[in-house]
Amino acid sequence: MPYSPERHHRRSLRLPGHDYSHPGMYFITICIRGREFLFGEVVRGEMVVNEYGRVVHTCWEEIPCRFRHVELDAFVLMPNHIHGILVIADRVEATPRVGAIHELPLQSDERYRIARRRMLVPKIVGRFKMNAAKRINDLRNTPGVPLWQRNYYEHVIRSEGTLHRIREYILTNPLRWELDQENPARRGEDEFDRWLASLSPKGRGDG
Repeated sequence: MPYSPERHHRRSLRLPGHDYSHPGMYFITICIRGREFLFGEVVRGEMVVNEYGRVVHTCWEEIPCRFRHVELDAFVLMPNHIHGILVIADRVEATPRVGAIHELPLQSDERYRIARRRMLVPKIVGRFKMNAAKRINDLRNTPGVPLWQRNYYEHVIRSEGTLHRIREYILTNPLRWELDQENPARRGEDEFDRWLASLSPKGRGDG
């Protein structure tokens, strides 16, 4: 099946008015432009990572070195995308709390877009994407060539049950590659995708 930006699009469950700098846990998915298999391949249920994939993994692991009070949870590298959980905590030893809703301008307001660009999660993802793209382009001698899709998927984790299910999905992702949304040769629909899509953008029923 050929790639279609309209058909193959992950719906981001952004919470209206949520401050994405607030302590909490955030499920992130970032995809390669055009769904190119750039990071390796899945062989018998295991991801075999190449040199570009190792670069991406290193850039992800470097996130806490640059951003204070940010920790990393479950992570998986796939042929054309990554899944990971970012943790924003008050203290390194603290247990992450559920993100709260703060008074921010409406999403239709230009002030919200400006405020969002200053939030921590978009800054983390933007820097990660920039660093990985630069290093891979240096290796390929393709300076300035876009690597990632412009947007990315994010979901605020608001319960222990949701955290457990997302962690399990991340860690077993290579085993489910035949059902993955980003696999052009997928052979069915993953029940996890239906479950995640059913969660309300306002966070109700999340668990």
